[in-house]
Amino acid sequence: MTDGQERAWTDLAPRYVLHAPRDEAATSVRPGAAIDPREVWGRDAALIVEVGSGQGHAIIHAASSRPDDDFLAVEVFTAGLARTMLDAEKAAVRNLRLVEANAPEVLEHLLPPGSVDELWIFFPDPWHKNKHNKRRLVTPEFAAIAARAVTDGGVLRLATDWEQYARQMREVLDAAPEFARAFEGEWSERFAGRVLTAFERKGTRAGREIRDLAYIRRVRE
Repeated sequence: MTDGQERAWTDLAPRYVLHAPRDEAATSVRPGAAIDPREVWGRDAALIVEVGSGQGHAIIHAASSRPDDDFLAVEVFTAGLARTMLDAEKAAVRNLRLVEANAPEVLEHLLPPGSVDELWIFFPDPWHKNKHNKRRLVTPEFAAIAARAVTDGGVLRLATDWEQYARQMREVLDAAPEFARAFEGEWSERFAGRVLTAFERKGTRAGREIRDLAYIRRVRE
């Protein structure tokens, strides 16, 4: 991290970063480590979670424009979280928290079942080489973990600039019994709540079409 990011971590982490009890790995979450969102944010409000929040551009914009909702940024890269805190502090955002941890373990162990109203996965690493496809986040196993965390009627939103990955995500979620499509046709309309970031512009400039998906969490039986 830069000196500024180091200072941000020291000065701002107590305000923004959630403590995640660890299992064996540095970014793991120990089973049984669930938080109570109402205690963390100090109120009862809708909870929006972004997986792979990067430097936080999308979630800071959303948290600023939706002050009545609560937001959680999940990221494993410390420098990205530090940048997020710096920008959040500059924007006086108070409804945002961050956690440095693996996303599946956050959804499975840190967040209570049915506690997430919206789950965002925007531009996850495509691992576009065939030999690396197995490292992709969105798999049938992940869909089941996401379904555990998302409340009945909640929304799972995804976006990617890699067509093959978009098709894989759609195939996985179409087959997931806990989710139903929230769109007609091939792809969802662009989510209006997703701010246009430099990352998305880069993909567009490279000639890659942005594809969105949206799914509703079915009511639990």
